[in-house]
Amino acid sequence: MTDAAPRLAVVAETLLGAPLPVRVRAWDGSEAGPPDGPVLVIHDRRAVRRMLWRPGELGLARAWVAGELTVEGSLFELLDRVAGLLWAREPDPPPVGLTVSTAQGGPGPFAALGGIARRAGLPALSDLPGARWRDASHRAAARELIALAGPLPPPPPPAEEAASRRRGTRHSKSRDRRAVSHHYDVGNDFYERVLGPTMVYSCAYWSPGSTLERAQYDKLDLVCRKLALRPGDRLLDVGCGWGSMALHAAREYGVRVTGVTLSREQAVYARKRVADEGLTERVDIRIQDYRDVDDGPFDAISSIGMAEHVGADRYRDYARTLHALLRPGGRLLNHQIARPPEPDEEAYRIDEFIDAYVFPDGELSPLGTTVGELERAGFEVRDVEALREHYGLTLRAWVARLEEHWAEAVRLTSPGRARVWQLYMAACALGFERGRLGVNQVLAVRPTAAGDARLPLRLRTWDAEAETV
Repeated sequence: MTDAAPRLAVVAETLLGAPLPVRVRAWDGSEAGPPDGPVLVIHDRRAVRRMLWRPGELGLARAWVAGELTVEGSLFELLDRVAGLLWAREPDPPPVGLTVSTAQGGPGPFAALGGIARRAGLPALSDLPGARWRDASHRAAARELIALAGPLPPPPPPAEEAASRRRGTRHSKSRDRRAVSHHYDVGNDFYERVLGPTMVYSCAYWSPGSTLERAQYDKLDLVCRKLALRPGDRLLDVGCGWGSMALHAAREYGVRVTGVTLSREQAVYARKRVADEGLTERVDIRIQDYRDVDDGPFDAISSIGMAEHVGADRYRDYARTLHALLRPGGRLLNHQIARPPEPDEEAYRIDEFIDAYVFPDGELSPLGTTVGELERAGFEVRDVEALREHYGLTLRAWVARLEEHWAEAVRLTSPGRARVWQLYMAACALGFERGRLGVNQVLAVRPTAAGDARLPLRLRTWDAEAETV
């Protein structure tokens, strides 16, 4: 029989209480759902089996990474269509990162969509009343899924999963080094295909008509201007990546830069760039934990997209360490992704898909928490600029580059790694666009003993005629 897709559609519509928003094609060639738009292709019933045997988002993530689920057409459109259906049922979905449980206290059988959906700002299917198995139709839907999945246990996790290889205390120096290596030591050639020639792996700063390269240049320059860099200043760039910020600051502003990273591949790449530009007298790239930097004080510190790796339990130590490394009157620019606050912060759980495949041990905090910890460390926060729309544009540009260079990306890493990045960046782009994720530049100073912040009375002005992008 070739009826798997119609049967899956009945199950999904029972739980959703609405027609399928996208077309589904099952492993037997059958199809169901609307005829237009993207198609979710389930290549093997192992995908269903994974989700039933591993409640939580890892079931779906593993099926995607293994290539058992793919999308024909636009992944963005597919996520948008699913978003439209679920948001219509729940106008105010729970914030990103909320763990959803059944009434019995365990993860719901359909929580597999949870974390990935929440990266895009979507509530999980287990948020919906129909997923709590309160009546016969929902219990029948569960039995039908079990029949469709088949009797065998799920295959082992894809090789790209990091969770099974972690050991040691969370956010210890050795475990942080391994976590950073998992994410950043994928291969510099792969990152060149995704990020482009600037090799900047953080939110760009867009203007109407900007290219990705121009928007990244403008972001680096914005950071330098906020830090008020002058020739001869010492800048510490925490989490320096492939050296783009260090190079820009040294080349354009004449400062002396110390850049630290835990990634050996990044350091090798950055050092070559520094040598190629003849800036070895001004730029020192180190493979070093920021906690081991002992040659301060610095006139300014930039931390761009690094603080997400610190962890909530270590954030106060992070802030205090940077405060101690900064001279009185110096400035810190902390560029960091944020999540909305939870009604109960103790309920926050790290996103399983992101934790297992993208940023092991990475944690997001609300903006207010970040500001509070900086202030507790002795900083005076003087300016916060939200750039979430800019990150949506940046991620879409990265997805476009990945898809343009798909064959090379697969050759340089693996099919599973390329699929991880495609899903991760597309879902995050929607999360930033829908306001379920944010990114903020926090400018803080270490005042002098007399309370002098050494800042102008007006840091910036607002342009009433500014265009949206």
